[in-house]
Amino acid sequence: MVEKLVFAGICLLALSSPVAAGEFQRAALVHVDRDGAKWAEKTLKKLSLEEKVGQMFMVRLIMPQFVNIRNPEYLKWLDQIKRYHLGSVLLTVPADGPSLSKSEPYEAAMLINQLQHVSKVPLLVAADYERGLSMRLNGTTVFPHSMAFGAAGKPELAEGFGRLVAQESRAIGVQWNLMPDADVNSNPVNPVINTRSFGEDPAQVSALVSAYIRGAHGSGLLTAAKHFPGHGDTATDSHLGVAAVNRSREQIEQIDLPPFRAAIQAGTDAVMVAHITAPSLDPDTSRVATNSSAIVTGLLKQKLGFKGLVITDAMDMGGLTSVYPEGGAAAARHAALDTLNAGNDMFLLFSDLDGAYKGLVDAVRKGEVSEKRIDESVLKILRAKASVGLNHATQVDINALSSIIISPENLAFAQQVADSSITLVRENGHMIPLNRQGASGSGPAYGAIQKEGSKLLCIIFTDDVRSDNGRQLQRELRARVPDTRVIFVDPRIAAGSMPEIQSAMNAAENVIAAIYLVPVPGRAVRTEGATGVNTISMPDATATLLQSILQAKRDRTVVISFGSPYFLADFPQIENYVCAYSNAFTSEVAAVKALFGEIPFRGRLPVTIPGVAKRGTGMDQPALALKK
Repeated sequence: MVEKLVFAGICLLALSSPVAAGEFQRAALVHVDRDGAKWAEKTLKKLSLEEKVGQMFMVRLIMPQFVNIRNPEYLKWLDQIKRYHLGSVLLTVPADGPSLSKSEPYEAAMLINQLQHVSKVPLLVAADYERGLSMRLNGTTVFPHSMAFGAAGKPELAEGFGRLVAQESRAIGVQWNLMPDADVNSNPVNPVINTRSFGEDPAQVSALVSAYIRGAHGSGLLTAAKHFPGHGDTATDSHLGVAAVNRSREQIEQIDLPPFRAAIQAGTDAVMVAHITAPSLDPDTSRVATNSSAIVTGLLKQKLGFKGLVITDAMDMGGLTSVYPEGGAAAARHAALDTLNAGNDMFLLFSDLDGAYKGLVDAVRKGEVSEKRIDESVLKILRAKASVGLNHATQVDINALSSIIISPENLAFAQQVADSSITLVRENGHMIPLNRQGASGSGPAYGAIQKEGSKLLCIIFTDDVRSDNGRQLQRELRARVPDTRVIFVDPRIAAGSMPEIQSAMNAAENVIAAIYLVPVPGRAVRTEGATGVNTISMPDATATLLQSILQAKRDRTVVISFGSPYFLADFPQIENYVCAYSNAFTSEVAAVKALFGEIPFRGRLPVTIPGVAKRGTGMDQPALALKK
């Protein structure tokens, strides 16, 4: 431990000295030039077997808001980088109840600089920024879910998205975003993909996937198309168990594979393989796609011709660990060998890193795997590092963050995306647009005054009232109607909230029911007859409450879905239905602006709501001419 502390102190002292001009990372077009190719080949030759194997592993760094260099977790990261010669790290943050405990851009950049400084071979720093850096970091540009881009229907918005996320990611030292999601979401009850997908049309998803990759590459960010061979037609969350795609090979060819073909054509740097079964592609029920050579090598590499990095989804997910029930180091070794032999190049997030790493080294030494096979994958990894300039510099310029992160232009663009996506699916002519009331001077210092007889009532249905869901919505509504009555409910308090809501409805002229059914990967919930499953359905307690609201004031209630658009199928009696597709605050702002006629409704459903509305549905409604 003393050695570790001294080592960390030396690293910090080294970082305190100025970095010469030109020694910072530069975000340029993703490209392996001649110097980069030579660096990759020379570096490979210098590495020992142990160092080569370590390049194939990515570990998760759960970063709190601030990291002290004597923090045991920080010392553990240093030890892992040195002991296992890690090739890549995934930057994330801890969960805090219903929310993530987000960090800050400066803290993230400083941490990455420190970790790069101690690594012999530059680290490939990755992140899961599906909606931009705001998923993990405060003070960054907030984009909506991918399905909002499908509703907007403009590839140029997806390209701009890729470009801006790349700029902010590279500013903090992240070179690889595990995006885009190339899944075609064709299953309405899919609990894990859903709004993370661009939509259900293979052609549109392909166009948006390609556009995102172009934008990201242009500003120096590596991409990873996921989740091969397609996770869109599943009803099980692969974080919790094995999900099955029970389509025919022809259906997979026609529906699921086109976006991956498009991603490969666009030059995606990596393809992430899913922990799902696809019997028509590999009838061996003991295998998932991750450890199936028929799917990884036969389909992805040989038939689709993909030459880049093939990476696993997280190896600690239930969809993979359930295939290796023996557990422990033996399971880790077994899983590492199977996925390597299937054709994967990089292993993400093993729960037993030591068992997997040592098992793979041991397998090479015993001749179970050739070192040439290891070299093949490691060279790809090193070339990826060179393609983003890590062979020239590993440090980022902390002083540059303030001119790149969350610029006014980035904010305006993100809001444009959300504004363009808001979709009016149903409207009965009695309610929309809502009337704005003038604010009377400055409001009270500590929140708005809610009158018992408020004419506008907003009920926010969320999975947990402690979350951020609905907070920006509340502010936006009260900026237009100061005495808006806002009531937050979740399944635990829904029944007890009934009397208060009924009283408020009696006085209200118009009711807004804001529904937050957002896919959360790995969320284990209890449902009738099953435990530990994920679902995108509204819990019974809140469903009963919504039913009572619709019975009392159906023609004067507008339901806004800030998540799954499929919600309408469960409540076909809804007369006014708006889709925002995301709980991002930009989507909350956009929805309110559309409701009050400040912007037009112009989005189109990128998916079919079974029995209710087809893909492409959307009622145009122009913006009102606002009085000056």
